[in-house]
Amino acid sequence: MFEAVLLTVITAATPLLIAALGELVVERSGVLNLGVEGMMIMGAVVGFAIANLTGSGALGVIAAIGAGMAMSALFGFLVLVLVANQVATGLALTILGLGLSGMIGEAFIGVPGLRLPELYIPGLSDIPFIGPVFFQQDAIVYLGFALVIAVTYVLFRTRAGLILRSVGDNHGSAHALGYSVIKIRFMAVLFGGACAGLAGAYMSLAYTPQWVENMTAGRGWIALALVVFASWLPLRVVIGAYLFGAVSVLNLHAQALGLGIPSQFLSSLPYIATIAVLVLISANRRLTLVNTPACLGKPFVPDR
Repeated sequence: MFEAVLLTVITAATPLLIAALGELVVERSGVLNLGVEGMMIMGAVVGFAIANLTGSGALGVIAAIGAGMAMSALFGFLVLVLVANQVATGLALTILGLGLSGMIGEAFIGVPGLRLPELYIPGLSDIPFIGPVFFQQDAIVYLGFALVIAVTYVLFRTRAGLILRSVGDNHGSAHALGYSVIKIRFMAVLFGGACAGLAGAYMSLAYTPQWVENMTAGRGWIALALVVFASWLPLRVVIGAYLFGAVSVLNLHAQALGLGIPSQFLSSLPYIATIAVLVLISANRRLTLVNTPACLGKPFVPDR
């Protein structure tokens, strides 16, 4: 029983973890992208469509990443080049993604999905409990943890990470030192879009291998909240993602145990938890300011 619960928590937490990591890098550069939900849903529908048409899950994942990057490139052009309002543009991106995904996915409703294969490591995968949990997941689960290590290392152990954080903390000083603020932020936005697209691909090719309209069900918004919950630190994103993943699968296991708790209440728990976390963080001003990029959401126009 515990093994089954842990496996479902891993699958529920993985898309949150990947999407939140991408948004963390975006926000560290000083850009606030509220379009994560739209990029995720586009990744989900494009990944499912390409995997279904080609019979290749790998091509589906690549296409999903491309779809997320295309959406993020549109966002980046609007807010970084045309200096559009970041909040309004992010919301518009989500609305666009939800509508466009519904149109693209109409032909794939009810079509059997293609599930990403689980990796099998001889010897390790056969160990009771440990094998299925740690050594028998699909590639995206392991990629999620690799991203945590890579993002942590790059942000806090490399010159590129230092430059990225300096742009997010003081874009004026970074520009005065000769760094291209727009270029750096645009690259960060593209990375965030790639992660959101990958998270969407996981939703339609691994979590529930089928296409259902609006299947991300607000996970993009939860990913945004996770970045704040984690105080913009990658390792804390892992903790937050698995906590929220555990809450989101509570519904399924509570019904299986026959606890008699209304399913509607259990389904709303991830969003109640999101609101509660944001309220608690907002109530503590010192906690709110910890690691918050000073230029987050502030537009930058060179030489003005």
